[in-house]
Amino acid sequence: MGALWKLEPATAAKHRLYQRYLDAWWPILLQTSQKTGYSRPRVTLLDAFAGPGRYEGGEPGSPVFILDRLLHHHAVDRMHLSPQRVHLVFIEKDRARHEHLLAELHSQFGPLKDLPVRVEVRRGEAGRDSLPVLDQLGAWGHPILGIFDSWGSVNVPLEVMSRIARNKSSEVITTFGPNWFSRREELNADILDTVFGGRSFWTRAADELRPDERWRVWLQTFRDALRRAGFGYQLQFELVPGTGLPLYLVFGTGSPKGLEAMKDAMWKVDDHDGESFRDPRTRGAELYGQTDIFQLAELSNPELLELVGQRLAIGTATVEEIGDWLLKETARWMPKHALKAAREMERSGSLRLISPGRLTSKSRVSLPAPVRS
Repeated sequence: MGALWKLEPATAAKHRLYQRYLDAWWPILLQTSQKTGYSRPRVTLLDAFAGPGRYEGGEPGSPVFILDRLLHHHAVDRMHLSPQRVHLVFIEKDRARHEHLLAELHSQFGPLKDLPVRVEVRRGEAGRDSLPVLDQLGAWGHPILGIFDSWGSVNVPLEVMSRIARNKSSEVITTFGPNWFSRREELNADILDTVFGGRSFWTRAADELRPDERWRVWLQTFRDALRRAGFGYQLQFELVPGTGLPLYLVFGTGSPKGLEAMKDAMWKVDDHDGESFRDPRTRGAELYGQTDIFQLAELSNPELLELVGQRLAIGTATVEEIGDWLLKETARWMPKHALKAAREMERSGSLRLISPGRLTSKSRVSLPAPVRS
């Protein structure tokens, strides 16, 4: 059966991010301890918009590369895979894509019942069927990674996110395509109520008329919804491919280690074929890839400098506090970037050192005092 679906550049870039993230996620959850044995008896990955399995250019879809990279992971011998311990759930609504996905998985991996993990391929709707499938598999009480990767309308109820957020060691990744923001007038208000948890939570975003601010406000609104759902940490970022339209992703986790693993994955895939990740807060800084002239010259990326300036506009902080803010609030920056940025800003006069002595991670800093006329 030939593939009939085109792989968009942003989708390909997003797939590379998923691959890098899962390369770290699997061993964290599945490697065993000599002292305690299995630290987690069961792990479930839910891909709720699974797609066709392969695209017209021969590129593998997310279910294929997820399963392939797990089965051939460099640490697979230490994971002790079994159908009781590892569940992969793929949900696809479209009949043709669902049939193509099943055929592709069988072609690549043989009979699914013979694999060392349990693979469930369901035809259904992400919003309606995700929770019932997780119920049936006994996933609750064990880690779940929910991937809600729709190019178009995201109509997954907030209750789905809330159930996953309340579940131990669980995370979600949600994708918005650019058409979602431009077509907001066509979206059913009742559906938006279920996605965001009530009308009062999304009307401000609906009232935003500035084209370049609209997507930012909607993305922040969904990030706020994940926070209310119970995820202690949330990341929002724009994935900008070298060609084609961008994608917007929101990540929710309860673990600082989850934040670090996702950001580490971004740094490993960024600047591939001109792609990059951008923080939605960024407005003035020119967009660069990760490996750019600023890093080669041991200078800070202009986005980083802009974001540190935004943090200091809130109030004074230690460099260490800025680093913690970068980790928890920005798309890709890590605590280690704070001191480097602060030193450069001090040299340029765009940051003032309040603490005595030289600038260190413990130093308290602020924006320069305004010049009186």
